[in-house]
Amino acid sequence: MNRFKRLYFIIFYIFKNILISNKVSYIADNADWVIKDIGKSLKKEIKELNIYITITHFGIRNSVIHYGSVGAFLGQDKIKLPHKSNKIIVTWFHVVPNEDRYELVKDAVKHVDAWHTSSKVTQNKMIELGIPKEKIILIPLGVDFDYFNTSNKKHSKENLTIPANKIVIGYFQKDGNGWGNGNEPKLIKGPDIFCDVVERLSQTYDIFILLTGPARGYVKSFLRNKNIAYCHEYLKDPNQVANYYKASDLYLITSREEGGPKSILESMACGVPLISTKVGMAEDIIIDGQNGYLVDIEDVDTIYNRACTLIENQELSLKFINSGLKTVKEYDWVNIANQYYEKIYKTRIN
Repeated sequence: MNRFKRLYFIIFYIFKNILISNKVSYIADNADWVIKDIGKSLKKEIKELNIYITITHFGIRNSVIHYGSVGAFLGQDKIKLPHKSNKIIVTWFHVVPNEDRYELVKDAVKHVDAWHTSSKVTQNKMIELGIPKEKIILIPLGVDFDYFNTSNKKHSKENLTIPANKIVIGYFQKDGNGWGNGNEPKLIKGPDIFCDVVERLSQTYDIFILLTGPARGYVKSFLRNKNIAYCHEYLKDPNQVANYYKASDLYLITSREEGGPKSILESMACGVPLISTKVGMAEDIIIDGQNGYLVDIEDVDTIYNRACTLIENQELSLKFINSGLKTVKEYDWVNIANQYYEKIYKTRIN
């Protein structure tokens, strides 16, 4: 989004903020569809609050302001404080090493009513940065079973015109820097690791890579250069990605840092066996060898070997699918949103 268009949106939302009075206001960066999607899920499930989603706190009074990401609250050199009549909740999904903004955390603590995160990994890192444990509320991400399920899975490859004999590997995330072509890799997402793994797999198996999301240029360029078949779709509705999970035989998470990712839950809900590095919620959800595989960060050899095992051992793959379907039930957005209401909003709304 260019600077003038963003300025227009901010001015528009400031006037809207002044006119609308809500008990809970959720701040979502207009460019970050993941944060906005979480806000929409909370609004959908916590109907009694009619959560108001906006992109700025300016103009908001007497509300619980929930910043959907730490970047919306902590700038690079200053804290973005709202009017003093508001209560502040800040969600922090993952702690990227050595960011300048972390110098602001100790000062920010006195202004924030509560901090929220989705994983124990991030909770521990927040404590190391000086946030008191008693101020941190741990609630995982959720999954919407209205979209992410195993219905119509049988014909999913056919619906996406993927040959039935292909071994389809799903990889759905933004892993390039910026919002353009994404030719420069966002290394915390591990696209280089993913590329190393699929190159090795392509030498033995007839694989097909499914990509969604923006800024995928780095991975696409690699796949083209290695003559690895792939399909990429930038889906405007995040829930449409469910059809791509259903067409996948295997899902890979190769990240170095994560707050979730949501794909752990989404792949399980769609009946897709999963391999993930030990990031974000992975260690909270995956029981290694039972409902998925957990692998050390940057361990290309083990990711490759585990992928080979699942491709060749259909009995084990089915075990992971069935165990994953049982695991994911407790992460229904209905249940997760209720935790937000009880632990975050209920005692803080006026």
